[in-house]
Amino acid sequence: MKKRKLKKTFVGIIIIVLFAILGFLIYKVVASPEEKEVKEHKIVSKIDDYGYKLKENKPKAYKDMFKELEEILKAEKVDEEAYAKKISEMFIYDFYSLDDKDAKTDVGGVDFVYQGALDNFLQNAQNTYYKYVESNIYGNRNQKLPIVKDINVTGIEQAPFAYGDKTDESAYSVTVTWDYTDTQFATYQKAATLKLIHEEKKLSIVELQ
Repeated sequence: MKKRKLKKTFVGIIIIVLFAILGFLIYKVVASPEEKEVKEHKIVSKIDDYGYKLKENKPKAYKDMFKELEEILKAEKVDEEAYAKKISEMFIYDFYSLDDKDAKTDVGGVDFVYQGALDNFLQNAQNTYYKYVESNIYGNRNQKLPIVKDINVTGIEQAPFAYGDKTDESAYSVTVTWDYTDTQFATYQKAATLKLIHEEKKLSIVELQ
């Protein structure tokens, strides 16, 4: 009698364990990628004084721009106009290139956005330009997505810019044009004006038109 009870108990434990494993496997397969959020990529370089980070999954074109930005910012006297131009180029490339993004929540260009506007920026991006980006969490996405090329800063000027209850008397207005590597995206946005304000020595994008 005791052996039979022990056998039933043992079988019951095995069944419970098997159901738990099965439930976990089903979750891993069908769980929404957005619930798991964007996978983390290793940071391969940083510009600590400005909070800029370069992740391993970024395309070569962006990595090259990051190196150029490092050179600008490590100068004894930073050329602020060159700095404004470079982060405008990097923002356009990273925001409008979708091919390297893991999901619609993986919004590009966030390193360059003014913190006070970041939440609104992310929400707008996910509801518009990033809305139909399919998940690539498992690396099996077949969706064709745009990649930016030929970025040109066509104008830059300084003028006062009011935001919230503040005004930056020497904010930058930078106009940029660009193209895409595939003519399939020829009708996508290809020009913008960015407003950059000072946060101490750092420049941040506060408006995108």
